[in-house]
Amino acid sequence: MREPAFHKHFRAITTLSPLQFQKQLRLIEARRLMLLEGTKIAEAAHAVGYASVTQFTREYGRLFNVPPGRDIRIENAVA
Repeated sequence: MREPAFHKHFRAITTLSPLQFQKQLRLIEARRLMLLEGTKIAEAAHAVGYASVTQFTREYGRLFNVPPGRDIRIENAVA
């Protein structure tokens, strides 16, 4: 299958491009690391492949509608 066809089929199934899908999976894994395992923000960012914590924080906020530090505080207040 050619790349453009793959992207078209992938988007039809997931509503995301392959890159967006991969980014979302990385952010979900980072959230799991922070909320369930207590991993620090920078460590979680690097563990899932982000070189920039600033970029990680920005993209995390876009996906989860809250920055990672606040997300951790909210989770700790609930627990």
